[in-house]
Amino acid sequence: MRGGHAIDRMRGAGKACPQPHGYRMAEVKVKFTAGDDTIRITCPDRDALLAEVRVRLAARRGFTLATLNVDHLEKLRHDARFRAAYRAHDLVVADGNPIVWLSKIARRPVKLVPGSELVEPLARIAAETGAPVALIAGSIQAADAAAAHLGRIAPGLDVVMTAAPGFPFDPEGPEAQALVERLKSSGARLCLLGVGAPRQERFAVLAARALPQTGFASVGAGLDFLAGLQKRAPAAVRGARMEWLWRALSSPRRLGPRYVKGAAILPGHLRDALRLRGQD
Repeated sequence: MRGGHAIDRMRGAGKACPQPHGYRMAEVKVKFTAGDDTIRITCPDRDALLAEVRVRLAARRGFTLATLNVDHLEKLRHDARFRAAYRAHDLVVADGNPIVWLSKIARRPVKLVPGSELVEPLARIAAETGAPVALIAGSIQAADAAAAHLGRIAPGLDVVMTAAPGFPFDPEGPEAQALVERLKSSGARLCLLGVGAPRQERFAVLAARALPQTGFASVGAGLDFLAGLQKRAPAAVRGARMEWLWRALSSPRRLGPRYVKGAAILPGHLRDALRLRGQD
């Protein structure tokens, strides 16, 4: 469906998020169309994701993790390279209440898994599995401060590399290739990326091809939050599902237009969710 919107149930299609220890992941999966492509959510919740990451790191098997939100959906409509990167990711979760709401409306529910809240648990799993970690952030200050924080909350964590590419960062250009070489030399087996979409997702795919034993997780502003360079909404605001409004008011010039564009695409997705609900 060119240029449309859709959510549907995957039945044995695409890459899933299998679970160890007898855990049966829900068969429900969600997919959205953006432009000519289909973007799939492959992990239904945080527990399923973290269990799979633990298995991969322990087995020295790489992965690419993306956290889908409405801003991504809006960008994906217009950016073929971003869509290609998303298609190559094998672990995708719902990072945004509208994504979760649409999945529930369509009776194909997934749970909210904010990327910024994955940084600490991913670091703890890396420490427990002996996986060295690299942090690539928007600034070296953010990378170094986040590394210090993670070292305090994850005993035994080995941060072997911190880096910050220049701006604008070409995620397939010479600087990206140099970062891949640094990652290879560092021995990192988990790389947390906080350089913004779509750059972080595109770089993750490039690097994963060269480093198949390394996991790449795009965590957006998660490293900046830990470094204290950006402030998260208070817990009460997050609990009320109003973090987007808090962020928009905190940075209206930067985030206001983003949220307006995101809101504009929701009616189409809502129509498709209601249509699918009626098919059950």
